Amino acid sequence: MANLKNRPRFAVSERTDNRVTLKSDDGARIELFVLADDIIRVLVLPHGELRGPRTWAIAPGLDDVPLEGRDRYDLGGFAPTRFTWSEDAGHVVVQTAQIRLTVALDGGFCAWRILRAGQWHEVMRDRRTQAYNFGFWDERVYHYVERKAGEMVVGLGERAGSLDRANQSFDMRNVDAMGYNARTTDPLYKHIPFYVTWQPETSTGFGLFYDTLADCRFDMGRELDNYHGHYRHFIAEHGDLDYYFIASADTPLNAVRRFTWLTGRPAWMPKWGLGYSGSTMSYTDAPDAQKRMSEFIDRCREHDILCDSFHLSSGYTSIGGKRYVFNWNRDKFPDIGGFVASYLREGVRLCPNIKPCLLQDHPLFDSVAAAGLLIETRNGDPAWVQFWDEVGAYLDFTNPHTIDWWKARVKESLLAYGIGATWNDNNEFEIWSPNAIARGFGEPFPAHEAKVLQTQLMMRASRDAQREHAPGMRPFLVSRSGGVGMHRYVQTWSGDNYTSWETLRFNLKMGLGLAMSGVSNSGHDIGGFAGPAPGPELLARWVAFGIFLPRFSIHSWNDDGTVNEPWMYPEMTDVIGGLIKLRYRLIPYLYELLWQSHRAYEPVLRPMFAEFPGDPRCLADGDDMMLGASLLVAPVVEPGQSERRVWLPLGTRWASYWSGEVFDGGQTITQPAPHDRPVMLIREGHVIALNIAEQHFARPADERAFIALPYAGAGIARGECVEDDGDSEAWRDGMQGRWSVVIGSDARSLRIAVDYRGQMPRVQDRVRVSVPASDTRRVICATGESIGEYIADGWRHITLRLAV
Repeated sequence: MANLKNRPRFAVSERTDNRVTLKSDDGARIELFVLADDIIRVLVLPHGELRGPRTWAIAPGLDDVPLEGRDRYDLGGFAPTRFTWSEDAGHVVVQTAQIRLTVALDGGFCAWRILRAGQWHEVMRDRRTQAYNFGFWDERVYHYVERKAGEMVVGLGERAGSLDRANQSFDMRNVDAMGYNARTTDPLYKHIPFYVTWQPETSTGFGLFYDTLADCRFDMGRELDNYHGHYRHFIAEHGDLDYYFIASADTPLNAVRRFTWLTGRPAWMPKWGLGYSGSTMSYTDAPDAQKRMSEFIDRCREHDILCDSFHLSSGYTSIGGKRYVFNWNRDKFPDIGGFVASYLREGVRLCPNIKPCLLQDHPLFDSVAAAGLLIETRNGDPAWVQFWDEVGAYLDFTNPHTIDWWKARVKESLLAYGIGATWNDNNEFEIWSPNAIARGFGEPFPAHEAKVLQTQLMMRASRDAQREHAPGMRPFLVSRSGGVGMHRYVQTWSGDNYTSWETLRFNLKMGLGLAMSGVSNSGHDIGGFAGPAPGPELLARWVAFGIFLPRFSIHSWNDDGTVNEPWMYPEMTDVIGGLIKLRYRLIPYLYELLWQSHRAYEPVLRPMFAEFPGDPRCLADGDDMMLGASLLVAPVVEPGQSERRVWLPLGTRWASYWSGEVFDGGQTITQPAPHDRPVMLIREGHVIALNIAEQHFARPADERAFIALPYAGAGIARGECVEDDGDSEAWRDGMQGRWSVVIGSDARSLRIAVDYRGQMPRVQDRVRVSVPASDTRRVICATGESIGEYIADGWRHITLRLAV
């Protein structure tokens, strides 16, 4: 094998319709796969053959991959792509319509250029000293690239610290980081080896995805070594160097969209998953848990708190002080069916906690072990791990019999009672011993080499159980841990955060990092999970931030025994109740954003720089974010604030949701920010769908309306909104409707067209469209007729009667 002095010399050995293969005299291979105009894959094989397992990540535009994984040479889902290749002066050049890849035959070093505005810009180059590991050091996987000054790096899933990962380093190995510090703790729960590099000077960038299941490390420039210049690097403990380069000119969002497409279609989940979800460990840990759970419903009714679901913590499975998955404690829950039915009568779904590890004294442990369903050592004993307050063994989801057993338990222990969701928790699979073996669907391998695969297969088994039990209903699942492709199955959250103002600020950045890594359906434990109880102001500010996220759950296990509830501070109960109602007002917009995530791979949450990459002020790591492309949200993340300063991006105009006041971009404005009115600004040229029906607990109501900021001069403002039954799979057969609102404007008039199409029947014959009250231009109805208008709260509300 090659050494530092004699690095491999490559030559072209094969060229097919979509692949160029380079091979060295000592058997090393580099395979270049042209998958699309904007995606090229590089597979580096120092020994000439694959060492790692199949892939469960790559699913281009697909709902899923085969249960046993996808062959790494399977190119299904990729359309044929025209490209050219040439060889001269010691280099091979592969070029598509967007990418020019140059590979040096001496050493295999790659240089990447992408095309923007007719010019080729170099965006990435391998480090000229030992970019890859061709047997130089050990059997680990290495990739070193040069680092450019001024470039930004975002992604890698939920990471602590600033949104820009440049000059930081991160370990990617899933751990149960209870009470983590959102600014400093590393590693955390998820394994997403993908990041986006953005180079503001040229408005170019790229996404880089390393398709590995192994524990890995990313250094984004924190490390310095005089012998190698400025660089960053990736190291994986096992497997192969198999990476995907995704070109992203003009906006970094292109790389996010394409990475999401590459790794599968996000799940289309039921609409009730956007409602408020109650949760606390306190209720189910109590000896009278069923009574405490009933009291939650009573308090929601008393305080008129809207609620769609409740996350049932693992105390329902307890025997003594320990937790045993799929075991119901019938002293705490003497009438399981009646308990579930009582919640469903109020329109509240239950999402029970399930864990993938059986404690050694679990009632089913011996039978499960005898059936070979656990991860075992090489001599066939259970591979013992520490889990909660006991020793146990993880189930092995690379064994089809384990999957069957799991699905059967989910059905009989949960779904049979009328429960229709699962909360997949504590599923980091912390296996560190090389002596623990996974069955690997008939090809055993050390379990610690692909821990996150177990996590993925667990959530998939839970989803499949729900599909098999109720094939006509959309599954709803939540998972704390996960990896690339988890968006095909679950909603997620940022785990067991610590209660502090600092957590509130940095959880915002965590959510943006997840969204820029292809995982949009996410949220946080509102109020903080571990540590002290949040004070009244912190709780209110956290709720005022949380209502804008796809997942909205107030959850806690406070060290002082208190419970985070909407009514925990009487002086804030009405404020929090009103914020939750604001959340329900925004659900049509959030539902449309999740539909666009499913249909077009659009990220729901967006950093300001990603939406406005041409504005230098938006490159700063601030506390604002975009909710979709239409709504700027500026949460208060510091105590004692009653106002919020907001930078409005260059070349834009904005309207305050609360006052209708219109502001030009390119300036900093100061907006009032009382506890019950989070700063929300609607972007010019956009239309947002709302639910304006009066809402009360257990009395769901829905009436569609739209709020818009038309262009000041000539232009067309647009907005759309998906409608379906919110729960079933009938949408797959076309049972959907779609609102479309178009407002064409000129100096004198607003021409409003409201259209509804689709198989889902329209349930209202009139619609309200609101524009700022300062816009006094004449209204022309392009569809239907105007039947009245009035001004209130700074907005001009126009009611249209739609044509039959």
